[in-house]
Amino acid sequence: MKKNSALRHSGSTAILFLLFVLQLFGQSASKSASEYASLIKSNVYRDFKQMYRPPSGSLVFPFLTPGSNQYANVLWDWDSWWSNIALRQILSDVGSEADSKEAIKYEQGCVLNFLHYGDWDGYLPVVIWEDSNPRQLNGRDIYKSNMHKPVLAQHAAFLVKQQNGDAEWLREKFYHLQAFVNNYKNHHRDKNTGLYYWQTDVAIGVDNDPCTFFRPNGSSASIYLNCLMYRELLAMVYLADCLKIPEVGKEFELDAAILKAAVQEHCWDERDGFFYSVDLNLRPVTNATDNSLGKEFVIHAGYPRDYDCLIQRIEVWSGFLPLWAGIATSEQAERVVREHYANPKTFNSASGVRTLSKMEKMYSVRASANPSNWRGPIWGISNYMVFSGLVRYGYDNEARELANKTVALFGRDFAQNGALHEYYEPETGEPLLNKGFQNWNYLVVNMLAWLEGRPVVEEF
Repeated sequence: MKKNSALRHSGSTAILFLLFVLQLFGQSASKSASEYASLIKSNVYRDFKQMYRPPSGSLVFPFLTPGSNQYANVLWDWDSWWSNIALRQILSDVGSEADSKEAIKYEQGCVLNFLHYGDWDGYLPVVIWEDSNPRQLNGRDIYKSNMHKPVLAQHAAFLVKQQNGDAEWLREKFYHLQAFVNNYKNHHRDKNTGLYYWQTDVAIGVDNDPCTFFRPNGSSASIYLNCLMYRELLAMVYLADCLKIPEVGKEFELDAAILKAAVQEHCWDERDGFFYSVDLNLRPVTNATDNSLGKEFVIHAGYPRDYDCLIQRIEVWSGFLPLWAGIATSEQAERVVREHYANPKTFNSASGVRTLSKMEKMYSVRASANPSNWRGPIWGISNYMVFSGLVRYGYDNEARELANKTVALFGRDFAQNGALHEYYEPETGEPLLNKGFQNWNYLVVNMLAWLEGRPVVEEF
């Protein structure tokens, strides 16, 4: 009995010691989280004006640059949009009224620089270098080339909303913005499915997404592209209303509703509970005849193809974007979160959301700059956009988890390297490429504001 009593006492002591250690660890982890948050804020709040650039060469307005030497003095499409949302959070946190007014010319300049190169054809460049001609396509057909991603109206709408609906600075160029969206509708949209597609795999933002990378031209109806386009159309509705031309807005509102229905019909997979890109690369249904069997007959005439696309069951992080865009139903969101976001075998890693499921055969986290690697590494923007979708649909626990992982990831990078990087290894959080990358990484301050219960600046 004494021996058993001693064992029980020893076991109780061990349990109490373990609980004490766990309590200390929890306190330490909490303290580290607080330290990381402070470190992020001190660095970001100090360095954010490094994004500001004066007019130069082909860039006729002041603008925002993503930061780091690799991206200096160049204006990129979706990069400047996301950088701007982070900038406004920084200004909300620590900026003075004078700081806020100073920023406006750089913010509006991002939109106006692109619209400066607009024309009746609707083509707008993806990027503007200070020493280049943005409309020089070297003989390429503008309607067979990718152009500015559909985020320009969203960028403009974000700024207009920040200025309480004042869109007068945009009025003169709103025609070029309409022409841009019309170009997408008339030349980058599949008429059979109603989905938008990439012309090529060049300059798509998510460089080597397997659904588009090295696929046939015009074949990829990317879920990423279609979610951006849906929100772009809604931004056009808002801008038209602010400019007091609501009838124009009604047309874009109808386009948005049609696109939402198309994504629901073609991109949602009930079997997997996830949204996918789809493949448009199907031969047309024709009445071609074949004499090879000794008599003339119409090939496959008995039951020709009656579907317009094939779903690409490749688990890419952009399958979460219908939550960010507000396209998913509540039931669909539930399945996406429970079956995919929460799964450590696929997307959920120690550092955030893998950009490609770890179970895909194409999964790779090696560093690459041309193309940048989106086949698994953690990117600040993918973490943020998934976080934003989780918040939109009320998954606060999951959003908190992802925000905390992002804070720890970037906090460690600042602590160890004094700067952020472009993307990271999912399991260890080790940086893989491009020290000094600012850009959408600064959206971590928007996450921090949400975590701390402070006012959050959100995209339009």
